[in-house]
Amino acid sequence: MSFEQCYKVYKSMKDFNKGWYIAGGWAIDLFIEKQTRNHHDIEIAIARKDQLYLKEYLHNWTFNKVIKGELSTWENEYLELPTHEIHAKNDKTKDELEVLLNEIELNDWKFRRDELITCKLDRFYRVTNEGIPYLNPEIVLLYKVRNTREKDHQDFKNVKDYLSFHSKAWLREAILIHQPNHEWLEDLI
Repeated sequence: MSFEQCYKVYKSMKDFNKGWYIAGGWAIDLFIEKQTRNHHDIEIAIARKDQLYLKEYLHNWTFNKVIKGELSTWENEYLELPTHEIHAKNDKTKDELEVLLNEIELNDWKFRRDELITCKLDRFYRVTNEGIPYLNPEIVLLYKVRNTREKDHQDFKNVKDYLSFHSKAWLREAILIHQPNHEWLEDLI
């Protein structure tokens, strides 16, 4: 097991001069510095306002947007909420990337499902020693509380003991706002 997929994305994205961050299960694994499970895809998060810059940067890639669970061609229109997911494919290398649009303005991130939940950008992500940016685990886990699958429970179990007091407190407050009956709350005291 290795972080080969993350390094591949890093290589593709390293010259993109806007913020981008590995998301999902890979972000959890980068945080604890070991791969804990198989990942079937790789996602990155970017600011919604940077979507057209990304499309220009990956100009040799094919893009689809996800609307109501269906893929359709993404032309050059600016994607507004509720659309938040883009699938990109490099037809030459066959590399694929899922891009998640985030509500980031200046130095603040807002949770797209409930804008009462926010954090400062410097608490939104970290960077590995190799230079790979990734979402902090509490942000990743918050996205996993609405429709929690087995792999999401596994990610929570793998990372919960590594979270700082501040990260646990922030995640607990966010879950109380977003999914107040979620089972993870008992482990975040």
